Amino acid sequence: MEVLELQDLKVNVRLVLSALWTTVMFCYIYGDYFELYVPKKVQGLLNGQNLLNSPIKLFVISLMLAIPALMISLSLLLKPRFCRWLNICVGLFFTLFTLLVGITSVSAWTMFYVFLSFLESVLTAIIVWRAWTWRKIKIFPFS
Repeated sequence: MEVLELQDLKVNVRLVLSALWTTVMFCYIYGDYFELYVPKKVQGLLNGQNLLNSPIKLFVISLMLAIPALMISLSLLLKPRFCRWLNICVGLFFTLFTLLVGITSVSAWTMFYVFLSFLESVLTAIIVWRAWTWRKIKIFPFS
């Protein structure tokens, strides 16, 4: 009887980073969507009693959340050296930021948010690790 194994190809680090940023973005979107189910949240949105109650705050948060969305594409398009350092720096920032958000959001109704914040922090920490351990190759200048 012949035993067959499934072929397993090594996935390029750029694709891994892009996929991880995509997963992080889905967690952000789901967290914000599920937050609408927290009692009185929609009322606060309608009457302006929420964290994003000014045009400047809304712009700053939009700008901040545009960064991980852009990282999905930038991880595939930038030169390797710049891509590596950008993933390390942005990944570190978002790891610490989402940990802080998770720690400060603990309540019975927001446990989903704490869970997603922890998961996002783990994912962005993996991004940092994968970018940090990005394999280098020797380039011979006269070959």
